[in-house]
Amino acid sequence: MRTLKAKRLSAAVMAAVIFSCPACFGSEAGETAKTAPVPAVVAHFHLSGELSESPVPDPFGLMAGELTSLKDLVGRLNKASADSQVKAVVLTFDQMVFGTGQLGELRRAVEHLKSSGKKVYAYAEDMETLEYGLLCASDRLSVAPQSTLWLTGLYGESLYAKGLLDKIGVQADFLHMGDYKSAAEMLTRTGPSQPAADNINWLFDGLYGSLVDMIAQSRGKTAAQVRDWIDHGPYTAGQAKEKGLIDVVQTRAEFLAGIESDLGGPMRVDNRYGREERNKINLASPLGFFSLLSEMFKAPAAAPQKDAVAVIYVEGAIVPGYSRPTLFGAYSAAFGGDIRKALETAAEDESVKAVVLRVDSPGGSVEASEVILNAARRVKAQKPLIVSMGDVAASGGYYVSCSADAIFADEATITASIGVVGGKLVTTDLWGKLGVNWVGHKRGANADLLTSARPFDDAQRKVLSDYMQQAYEVFKGHVTKGREGKLRKPIDEMAGGRVYTGTQALDLGLVDQIGGLQQAVEYAAAKVSLKNYEIRVIPEPKDFFTELMGDLSGEGERPTDIRLSSTTSLLAGYPALAPLLDLLQKTEPQRARALYQALQRIELIRRESVIVMMPFDMVLQ
Repeated sequence: MRTLKAKRLSAAVMAAVIFSCPACFGSEAGETAKTAPVPAVVAHFHLSGELSESPVPDPFGLMAGELTSLKDLVGRLNKASADSQVKAVVLTFDQMVFGTGQLGELRRAVEHLKSSGKKVYAYAEDMETLEYGLLCASDRLSVAPQSTLWLTGLYGESLYAKGLLDKIGVQADFLHMGDYKSAAEMLTRTGPSQPAADNINWLFDGLYGSLVDMIAQSRGKTAAQVRDWIDHGPYTAGQAKEKGLIDVVQTRAEFLAGIESDLGGPMRVDNRYGREERNKINLASPLGFFSLLSEMFKAPAAAPQKDAVAVIYVEGAIVPGYSRPTLFGAYSAAFGGDIRKALETAAEDESVKAVVLRVDSPGGSVEASEVILNAARRVKAQKPLIVSMGDVAASGGYYVSCSADAIFADEATITASIGVVGGKLVTTDLWGKLGVNWVGHKRGANADLLTSARPFDDAQRKVLSDYMQQAYEVFKGHVTKGREGKLRKPIDEMAGGRVYTGTQALDLGLVDQIGGLQQAVEYAAAKVSLKNYEIRVIPEPKDFFTELMGDLSGEGERPTDIRLSSTTSLLAGYPALAPLLDLLQKTEPQRARALYQALQRIELIRRESVIVMMPFDMVLQ
């Protein structure tokens, strides 16, 4: 499983030592400013931490590079492509964690750098399969002596918790619409059903094929040769060089000296290329704390009036209600109320000429998905609405996407999963183990439909099944209407919970183009003939302190304004798990996220009984 490994040097130290040679720092003494040549810029990108979808406000640098926004990173790479002063780009890899869809976005940015005439140099100490899929796109890939290339393929894990439920006396009673809609199998089985296994294998074939093709294209090999490489991995640095997987085995100093030799002439290294200047507050100073308070209470800048393409994020499980400010922003969810408000803001803002909905979600609440879809349709009635899919845009994630003017997906995006699942957890045996007995009383034939005291009886099962069938038909109807004239098969042959990669979905007409967020934004701008525009994230990302101060002062517009209710953080319902999730996030972030999504699924089932969710939560290696 892919994890964040211990860093060998801090980002600050790396910034201090990179390109420390005298030739890197301008002209020699005695030259006048008039005759001194302008040094070329070498843009350095240190790839570390976890790659998030939505922007991550960090005005005081508290995250220390542990969380990086995909939008910001790709934007900085694209800026380097267009910058005439940038002669080359250096990528130093330090165990950045990213997904299969994000891999496609990053590779496109690297290819764009190369096509714009910039040399791209990459350096790593250890790489796994996905990381190699990215770094092999560079002009020169160097690795440290004694490092290992773990080119071993894709491995995924799906979570099945029936055994745990059996041990604690909990019974999962679920129904599903569609043979492949296996979202509840994690609670009802110890392994996948045959349709679910077929679905996973079909998906893995697509993901693996896309990855193999990427590597083959970058290294000038056939797909068969790349598969042979993978089947015989891992490799030492020397073996990787001998096989042609990498270009050079060298120390970091040799790597930097080689770049200097290649480029020649004076050069200036920008270790923070494209980053906004951060507030520099010295908290060691007695006045540092007051400087911090001053920054926190500064009045917000006036809203920009430049024509814009708005980007709105649907990231994480789709849940009803509104978010609360959190200090670290971990384990986010896509709150229907927040996203509805953002879409309404974009629709009403005359300076916003087009909207891109960036979706990275396995789905969730039917009701919240419907709220987002309806708000998206209102935007579409006024201005172009384009969807850009991230790693996952499935079930509810596809639900909210299907009515867009155009849908972009990466080759390895996981999407579709058109189906519905519903049920409940029966906890009577659990309470019996604790010596607790509950006695129920009801008025109304179906008042106890969702009670955790007993499984559904036949009449109740039919009631729930009829309701789920209606929800399923509505889902299919949304897709049929939103994708009218584009689907290449009858909807029932593509629905049923089936999951596809972006490439497979393109062949079926479920998406329109292969491309990332940048391509979706450019397409949206072209739809309204925008040449000079800004990309504006709605709502504007706020750090915890700014949002908290706004709540305490009562100033600023909030999604919950004039609302009568809200929602609380999911972790509030599982306080005992908070330390465990925090530990897992530090040691095994992907498994931690899978566990958290499982908890979100259980919480949604408890609240709504019927959900549109991915058929499985998978951890890829």
